[in-house]
Amino acid sequence: MSLLRRARRRHLPPLGPDFTRLWSASAITNLGDGALLAAGPLLAACLSSSAVAVSAAVVVQQLPKLLFALFAGALVDRLPRRAVLVAANLARSAVLGVLALTVLTGDVHRGLFYSALFLMGVGESLADTAYGAILVCAVDRASLGRANTRLALTFSLNNQLLGPPLGALAFAVLWALPFAFDAMAFALAGLLTARISQVSTPTPETEEVEQATLRAQITRGLVFVWTTPGLRTLCGCILVMNLTGVGAFAIWVLYAREHLGLSDTGFGFFISAGAVGGIAGSWMYGWLEQRVGRGWILRVGLLVESGTYAALALATDGVVAGGIMGLFGVHTMVWGIAATTVRQRLTPDHLLGRVGSAYMVADLGGVALGALAGGFLAEYVGLLVPFWIAAGAVGLLAVVAWPSLGRTEQTTV
Repeated sequence: MSLLRRARRRHLPPLGPDFTRLWSASAITNLGDGALLAAGPLLAACLSSSAVAVSAAVVVQQLPKLLFALFAGALVDRLPRRAVLVAANLARSAVLGVLALTVLTGDVHRGLFYSALFLMGVGESLADTAYGAILVCAVDRASLGRANTRLALTFSLNNQLLGPPLGALAFAVLWALPFAFDAMAFALAGLLTARISQVSTPTPETEEVEQATLRAQITRGLVFVWTTPGLRTLCGCILVMNLTGVGAFAIWVLYAREHLGLSDTGFGFFISAGAVGGIAGSWMYGWLEQRVGRGWILRVGLLVESGTYAALALATDGVVAGGIMGLFGVHTMVWGIAATTVRQRLTPDHLLGRVGSAYMVADLGGVALGALAGGFLAEYVGLLVPFWIAAGAVGLLAVVAWPSLGRTEQTTV
């Protein structure tokens, strides 16, 4: 068996040194961001006991991604992508360094904290868009599935499993420590990404884009998404999935406590089941891609998601619900990798930034509106209503999007 596995591995071309540098930078920043996921709310709670003030920290960091995503995509397509990524990483390092210093000296206040989070969100919108565009140039398009799988696995491990407990432990030792750690992570990522080769080659299309205004560039990107059936369908899918699904997840803690009767510790295990499922999904993706194809992964995934929400609404036992969440974690990882790979394969190099940013707007727009709608429905209609609405909406989406998702593999650039 070992000889057979080695023979199979020999047939897979290496992803190359540029991908290794990009992957390493992503792994480092994901670990730092994971630490910040725990340390940020802890610091917010120390600065104010108001629930509104604590939740506002999350809104402040996410808001720039929604406001500036389209501009970030146009900038990534206009400017040298490596330079954009390096600058975004180093800028975030500087912001976190200042924040860590003020926390250490005791001079931090909510205004400074929120300003730092807002700037981090701006940098993240630029960096995430640049990462996706550079990845397509750093590896062969036929290897994008493998590359996205490695990046997704690293995200699950570092950002969701290892980072948060590391950040909480570091915060308990010294408040400034997790912020200083994240600052160093971004500085190191900046040095790594600076060594990535300039793999993109100017084309007549990119020269034309460079002469256009930002507004014209953004419009051209949006038109391309709308007139490309596969991209239009993917953006529509992520919008509906987040609009309805996040509506259910927004009242997650209430579902766990009031419907399942879980303790705070049980709630932690319940949430972690999804992350464990995500890791398993990253291991399974390559096998599924080879045997059923990305089109079928996207199609069946919508049915799985619809069934998950219905199953969670019917579940009354915490262990059963945790098992459902584990399977849901597998689905979200597999569907997400397939969607990212298809989107990259459908997009010409000179439009990668703008198409990626349009997808980000659909993604985050659904999250923002879904969270508001889910809270309202749970409060005034019923706790399980968001789950049933999500099940029905995603099920209907599967029917509507089924033909188009099946054709996503037929057209690539």
